[in-house]
Amino acid sequence: MGKVRTRFAPSPTGRMHVGNLRTALYEYLVAKHEGGDFILRIEDTDQERFVEGAIDIIYRTLEKTGLKHDEGPDKDKGYGPYVQSERTKSGMYLEYAKKLIEKGAAYYCFCDKERLESLKQVVEGKEIVVYDKHCLHLSPEEIKANLDAGKPYVIRQNVPREGTTTFHDELYGDITVDNAELDDMILIKSDGYPTYNFANVIDDHLMGITHVVRGNEYISSTPKYQLLYDAYGWESPKYIHLGLITDETHKKLSKRSGHSSFEDLLEQGFLTEAIMNYIALLGWSPEDNNEFFTLEELVQKFDYHKINKSPSVFDMAKLRWMNGEYIKKMSDEDFLEVALPIVKEVITKPYDLKKIALMTKTRIEVFPDIKEHIDFFEALPEYDVAMYEHKKMKTTLESSLEVLEEVIPLLEVHNDYTNDSLYAMLSDYVARKEVKNGYVMWPIRTALSGKQMTPAGATEILEVLGKEESIKRLNTGVALLKKALGK
Repeated sequence: MGKVRTRFAPSPTGRMHVGNLRTALYEYLVAKHEGGDFILRIEDTDQERFVEGAIDIIYRTLEKTGLKHDEGPDKDKGYGPYVQSERTKSGMYLEYAKKLIEKGAAYYCFCDKERLESLKQVVEGKEIVVYDKHCLHLSPEEIKANLDAGKPYVIRQNVPREGTTTFHDELYGDITVDNAELDDMILIKSDGYPTYNFANVIDDHLMGITHVVRGNEYISSTPKYQLLYDAYGWESPKYIHLGLITDETHKKLSKRSGHSSFEDLLEQGFLTEAIMNYIALLGWSPEDNNEFFTLEELVQKFDYHKINKSPSVFDMAKLRWMNGEYIKKMSDEDFLEVALPIVKEVITKPYDLKKIALMTKTRIEVFPDIKEHIDFFEALPEYDVAMYEHKKMKTTLESSLEVLEEVIPLLEVHNDYTNDSLYAMLSDYVARKEVKNGYVMWPIRTALSGKQMTPAGATEILEVLGKEESIKRLNTGVALLKKALGK
């Protein structure tokens, strides 16, 4: 086998599903690991499902994820066109189907809807049509008369009823099925378009595809592909069927889950690099158990023989954690570019918004998390005074009231509201009082934020809020504590 050639062949039916993106990534890695070519082909034979703008989504996703194709509709290297509807116009699929008719491996079928309806069977609770080869037995004269009369037809594959068909998968090994289990699938539809399954085989052969990576839901169709390769006398590509991606409840990841597409995840505040890194690990892991990879590192490390056959769980908590790690590694400049617009949605007051944003950098897992961390800067929320009691800090309502009443006068006369200066002043107070830091800082932070968790400590919050707002909030805390204590 010469140069490795893989292809990503999406259908333009909307946003790119996570499963499709993983297929694209693995196809890219299989090719690039061997110094091969990664080809983009648009499979739009199902015109009813075509979604306007979906081809743009495919290009945008590949560009954003760094999966640069070597060939495609925009880069013809002599194997084009790379869009199946354009290939159909040339009549090539029909010509290849007619070659199969000559070999006895396919036949014209003129059965109408009513006749096909009558063939319906219920198998394992599902209604299916098992075609009975009725039109295989038409005489050449009958076929000619039907074609001359312009009678609608499809072209079906003639699958032998006896014997078995075997194909080899790189992960599963040899798979053999009884031909009796296979149906005579349609190759050319009545609208003249090839079916997905037929066009796939023809295009893969003509484009010199060496490795076909796809979901294992296609395993059941592969024997029919193999029969087509055998009928033409062509060498079949290497098959790599990937395990299913499920949600946390082990059900197939569906569009309703809200995180099934790449664009859904971007909208939820995930970084492209984190998404791609995580998706790479859905079914594959390196020998050294490292979990963080750039695309270049994946190209070097990826060995498709190590792909796991079993289903992979799309664990949202794991992806969030990984995304948080990526956020921590961002430069402050890149982080602020994404974070500042979110901060501005929450805070309208003239605070140092960059400082507020950077407080959250090590505390968030996705960017929208920023809002709940910083909303208290805009306005002090209503809060339960029970928050002042903290076992670890050894604070009570009484001790908190005492601390606040003692620090307010100190803060009123202190003019340098920078973090370092405030911290030095309050540390002096802590030392004089002979208590631990938390004993003083906890009540101050609680009064300033009204929250149990904040993205920064008491003195950093004092610095951002400034003297006037800080003292106002501390006085509110005093009032609430007095009321709770009945003073």
